[in-house]
Amino acid sequence: MDERYQQGFPVSWEQFHRDARALAWRLKGHGEWEAIVCITRGGLVPAAVVARELGVRVIETICVASYDYDKQGEIQVLKEVGSAIVELGGGDGAGVLIVDDLVDTGKTAKVVRSRLPKAHFATVYAKPAAVPLVDTFITEVSQDTWIYLPWDMGLQFTPPLTEGSVA
Repeated sequence: MDERYQQGFPVSWEQFHRDARALAWRLKGHGEWEAIVCITRGGLVPAAVVARELGVRVIETICVASYDYDKQGEIQVLKEVGSAIVELGGGDGAGVLIVDDLVDTGKTAKVVRSRLPKAHFATVYAKPAAVPLVDTFITEVSQDTWIYLPWDMGLQFTPPLTEGSVA
């Protein structure tokens, strides 16, 4: 893990599902969405939950690479948002909901926002450096926390905190 991360925040599938549904609930009062643009890959799961809960059928992706396992590098846009989605709301993203799993430094958010400046940006988790770039989020965690998302983890034995503890 990158040395700037001093804490870990493990998230189970159940917790992520609850948080993604809470995001949908919070977004419900913000209007009608013509489409969702999810930032891949992390935005795929919460976008599916949000789309289901809000009844949105048009889902698009923007494919952005910024992490190599746990180290953030340069932003690479691997796939742009389709022109039909960009043209919604007069070409500036009005009526479009952007969904991602989290915002960390805000680098990815800035790239995506530049393509859809009037879209509503929503994430499940947010860190302080990127909070100003997000319109709606559920949980804020400290900047020095690495969020362990359920699709990045596997089941394994975890030893007790102390040597003679009773199970």
